Amino acid sequence: MNINLKKKNVLVTGGAGGIGSEIVKSIHSLGANILISGSNEQKLENFSNQFNPPLLNYSADLSKKNDIEKLAERTLEKFDNKLDILINNAGITKDNLTLRMKDSEWDDVINLNLNSTFYLTKFFLKYMIKNRYGRIVNISSVVGSSGNLGQANYAASKSGIEGMSRSMALEVASRNITINCVAPGFIETEMTKDILSKNEEILKKNIPMGRVGLPYEVASLVSFLVSDAAGYITGQTIHINGGLYI
Repeated sequence: MNINLKKKNVLVTGGAGGIGSEIVKSIHSLGANILISGSNEQKLENFSNQFNPPLLNYSADLSKKNDIEKLAERTLEKFDNKLDILINNAGITKDNLTLRMKDSEWDDVINLNLNSTFYLTKFFLKYMIKNRYGRIVNISSVVGSSGNLGQANYAASKSGIEGMSRSMALEVASRNITINCVAPGFIETEMTKDILSKNEEILKKNIPMGRVGLPYEVASLVSFLVSDAAGYITGQTIHINGGLYI
């Protein structure tokens, strides 16, 4: 199977993070034109400059609708009004037990994880419909299906992404647009570093494969889903968790 993304224009949110950076490396190796976004401008610049030529990048706070709109407009400007692939990877956690959870902890996680995914997807869908082509992958989490102590906000945001993606996929399937979710389990990234450092051996015992996942393994799945080889797959949530949730 020969997968390539040559001449495909791609936006990756959270593109300099643990999973995001591996997704970017993977799709870049397949020939894609990429614009990455993130909230840390210096981190974006440093990561972009690892490539030759440097990647297009734009700093945006996706908790702000105005920033979302600016990112979308900048992307279309750079890609001559044609975005082929959207990868909604940006996300945050603000964990707390439900009875202790502040309104801001709930609102911030729902706003960035779920709302920004909705607004960006809605914005670009009209252009994909016009072009009769699109590939969208939303990064979810095993927690969206299994739940997790202290993560009611995060689990709700990821469950919401999955239900939303299925609904959207039904609406645009006839226009050659696919929308799928990838739901990682415990993956070795900056976001999971603290929980892994304190609980890695316990976690490994609950994972049938006996290890945590690596970002490139998630990236490989995403690269497949955004390629033409996966053109008949839509509305799905594909778990990648070493058997943690079956």
